[in-house]
Amino acid sequence: MERADVIIIGTGQAGAPLSWRLAREGRRVVVFERGDVGGTCVNEGCTPTKTFIASAYAAHWARKAPSLGVRTGDVRVDLAAVVARKDRIVGEWRSGVEGGIAKAGDGLTLVRAHAHFTGPSVVEADGTSYTADVMILNTGARARVPELPGIDEVPFLDNRTVMELTELPDHLVVMGGGYIGCEFGQAYRRLGARVTLVQSHEHLIPREDEDVSGALEDAFRDEGIEMRLGVRAVGVRHLRGGLAVDLDDGGKVEGTHLLVAVGRVPNTDGLGCAKAGIALDAHGNVVVDDHYRTSAKGVYAVGDCTGGPQFTHTSWDDHRILFDLLHGEERRTRADRLVPHASFTDPQVARVGLSEREARATGVAYEVAVMPFGRIARAYETAQTAGLVKVLLDPETERILGAAVVGAEGAELVSVYQMLMMADAPARAIVDAEMIHPAFAEGLQTAVMRFERYRLS
Repeated sequence: MERADVIIIGTGQAGAPLSWRLAREGRRVVVFERGDVGGTCVNEGCTPTKTFIASAYAAHWARKAPSLGVRTGDVRVDLAAVVARKDRIVGEWRSGVEGGIAKAGDGLTLVRAHAHFTGPSVVEADGTSYTADVMILNTGARARVPELPGIDEVPFLDNRTVMELTELPDHLVVMGGGYIGCEFGQAYRRLGARVTLVQSHEHLIPREDEDVSGALEDAFRDEGIEMRLGVRAVGVRHLRGGLAVDLDDGGKVEGTHLLVAVGRVPNTDGLGCAKAGIALDAHGNVVVDDHYRTSAKGVYAVGDCTGGPQFTHTSWDDHRILFDLLHGEERRTRADRLVPHASFTDPQVARVGLSEREARATGVAYEVAVMPFGRIARAYETAQTAGLVKVLLDPETERILGAAVVGAEGAELVSVYQMLMMADAPARAIVDAEMIHPAFAEGLQTAVMRFERYRLS
């Protein structure tokens, strides 16, 4: 039996930094990884997808250049070169994680094997058993495969394999209208494929307000992306040269390739949680309290395997909070934090705090201001007018309750509202600020000044 001070399973955006930070302060740490280090973000999530999307963005603007008075020749996409660039950048980031582990010194041991519990506080990997007083799970999640007739008979793509194609699909059918489906659907459309999105909800990115989702849908229509909204896939069939997705309205969508993007499932099967006394919920997520404690003594869980929010920045924040908690410092917990999120479509869809729908559902009093993104001077000047800015205000305290930015660099812009919220500053703070003109951020002030109390006239 090998003994350590800390055992970590998984080298994602929480597990890896926890391993090297704990090791550098003198603890004996063993970290297990059955795949490539870096977790979902580095290997099949944020890093490769945003790199891939950047190529699609370049192709889109090359085609759009004549509208800005710039003449270009035929735009041709070398998909194999796009994939090669993506793979190179993934390799660089992965090497960075490996370097962080190596720099931690002799106190950190990386075991490249699948680890699973054989009993309370005991894991086994490659025939060797390990134990520790502190054990941390950072096993991540993977693409969910829906239970549909014919799904096992069609060579469908997921968020990883869709970035391995070296020839452009003639017609990509995307099952799912969340972040992953929307980002890849738009990217492949811009690379030159015909794209149809099949979404069971009435709107894309259904966690957002209807006007927020609608702004993205309008942009997709303008780019020629076909959308079948409010219909559910009920089966998949082979066709000569392609496939068909049958829909619950009696219709069907035929295409050459199928991307399945209908959610994620935690990587907890095969982990032996029952043997360790680690409770899972009905979806297989590890059940944790606000301090990341599982039902098993000394065992913690962080990141996507806890069920969400499933964002890289949330996992990174998990590691910081848990690191403090392990040292007896409770500056924050898993519950008391403000989690922003964004879809890196174009326009980007970003939000922090309450949506209007959530405010209504919980009975929170609010005022709302909405402004078209095209009213921002820089958006108009750069031909990036798609989207809107939406702000919810507490009518008594004038604090921002939530904000959504659909537009160019929305993920950057929403952080301005996030900082105001975290500082517990009134909206008056942005009204009184001298904003740079013409910057996109200037529009955030203009949107707030749509509230009657802040109008200049």
